[in-house]
Amino acid sequence: MNVNEGIRAKELRLIDVNGDQLGVKTRQEALDIAENANLDLVLVAPNAKPPVGKIMDYGKYRFEQQKKEKEARKKQKIVNVKEVRLTPVIEEHDFNTKLRNAHKFLKNGDKVKVSVRFRGRAITHKELGQKVLERFADGCTEHATIETKPKMEGRNMFLMLAPKVEK
Repeated sequence: MNVNEGIRAKELRLIDVNGDQLGVKTRQEALDIAENANLDLVLVAPNAKPPVGKIMDYGKYRFEQQKKEKEARKKQKIVNVKEVRLTPVIEEHDFNTKLRNAHKFLKNGDKVKVSVRFRGRAITHKELGQKVLERFADGCTEHATIETKPKMEGRNMFLMLAPKVEK
């Protein structure tokens, strides 16, 4: 952001500390007014015709902006994507173990990508992988919603599960 001597515009539309417009002033007049008030001249809208400058305490303004950004970072939720890999011919116990892991991930608020990897000639029986994924999705219905339906990508078929949002 352009401040004080860094402003190159010849004329500025000037706004004072209280937000009142002082009209169009030359750069030097605006700098003098800001200096008399012991504040900074800050260019707030450089693309306007004429550019808009505001008289303010730039250090305090930057501090407030940093505080707002910090608060916004605190409030944002980072969503991780965990992956659970299955095979088209997975055994019951292994399936239940993977299902338990998926429940745990979903309770922690993470998304789960469930993928079935086809190896060798298993690719000819895509319907087996589809059934495994649908069974897995049915097992997660109380904890998750299906975000994307099962689809093929190379030798893998996958679907995305998102945690259910409690109201």
